[in-house]
Amino acid sequence: MTFVDAHTHASPYWFEPVESLLFHMDRYQVKHTVLTGVTGQTADRYNQYLIDCARAYPDRVAPVVMVDVSREDAPEVLKFWVREGAQGVRLELDDRSPGKDPLAIWKACSDLGITVSCQGHKKEEFADDAFSDLISRLPQLTFIIEHLGKAKAADTPPYSAFCKTLALAQFPNVYLKVGGLGEICKRPFPFLDPFFSVDGVPPFVKMAYDAFGASRMMWGSNYPPCSHHEGYGNTFQLLDQHLDKFCNADDKAWIFGKTALSLFRFSSNKPKVKSLG
Repeated sequence: MTFVDAHTHASPYWFEPVESLLFHMDRYQVKHTVLTGVTGQTADRYNQYLIDCARAYPDRVAPVVMVDVSREDAPEVLKFWVREGAQGVRLELDDRSPGKDPLAIWKACSDLGITVSCQGHKKEEFADDAFSDLISRLPQLTFIIEHLGKAKAADTPPYSAFCKTLALAQFPNVYLKVGGLGEICKRPFPFLDPFFSVDGVPPFVKMAYDAFGASRMMWGSNYPPCSHHEGYGNTFQLLDQHLDKFCNADDKAWIFGKTALSLFRFSSNKPKVKSLG
C-alpha cells in the first residue's frame, strides 16, 4: 500500500519547515503528501515556498496554493502558479471574485483542471445551499471538502448539518478529507488508553464512508496542528484501527493513498534543488 497524506502544512514563517514534515512521513512510511496553503500568510511568498518544496522533493510533494481572490487578476495569478507547478488551490467556500462574474476564480480552477481544497470554518458552511449550488454549476471541477466538513465531537444526533454535507456525495466531482480521530473526538485528560475511551468515537467516519465510498475519501493528517491532538503517527494508526470496524483492506488502500493518487501527481523526473533547510 502506498500511503499519501492529503493535507499537510509546512512553512519557514509559520509552523515547521518541510524537512520536519518529511521526518515524520519517513518514520511512518508515508510516501507522498499534498502540501496545502495556510490562511493568514502572504499568498505569493508562501506559494513560492510550496513550489520550491515540490521542486526539491518532486516525488514526495504536490503543492496546493492560495490566491487573494479580492484581486481582479486573481484568475491570472492562479494561472501563473499552475504554470509553476501548483496542482490545486485552497479556497474559502464563500470566496467570490470582484467584477461582473463572482464565480470567475472558481471557473478558472475548472478551466485549469486543478483541484479545489474547500476550506470552511464551521459545519453550517458546508451544509449551506450556496455551496451545493456552486458545485452544481461546475460539474467539471473537483471539489475536496476538508476536515470531514467540520464535524465535531460536540455535535449531537441527528447530525443535521453533517448529513446535509454528506448529501453532496450525489455530485461525483466531490471528495472528502478525513483527518485523525483527534479532530472529531475529545482528548481525555488525564491520559487514558485507549486514547478516545471517554466518549468513544462519533459515527462521522462511517457515515462519510457510507455516503461517499472509499474511492472518494482521503486521509489528511493536518500536520503540524495534529500535534496538538494525538500526534502525527496516531492520526494514521488510530484512524486505521477505527476503519477496521467497517472497511476491508482494499477500501483502506483507497482512503490512505489511492484516492489522493487519482487526483495528484508525484514525479521523480524533475530536477532536484538544494535542501530548503
